[in-house]
Amino acid sequence: MKLSARNQLDGTIVAVEKGQTTARVKIDIGHGLVITSSITNEAVDDLALKVGDKAAAVIKASDVMIGK
Repeated sequence: MKLSARNQLDGTIVAVEKGQTTARVKIDIGHGLVITSSITNEAVDDLALKVGDKAAAVIKASDVMIGK
C-alpha cells in the first residue's frame, strides 16, 4: 500500500491493549524507541493486529510539538 504521508516508521508490534472502544497499539521502531497509537478496536480487528507483526506507524500532522 502506498501513502502520501512521508513519516512512516517501520517496526514490530510489541503490545495490543484493547479497551471498551479503543485500543493502544505499541510498535517498537528500534534503538529502544516505542511508538504508541490509539485506534479503534474495530481497526485492530480489521487489520488483524497482533504482537510480533511487522507494521508501520504512519504520522500525518500539521503540527509537531516539542517539549523540554
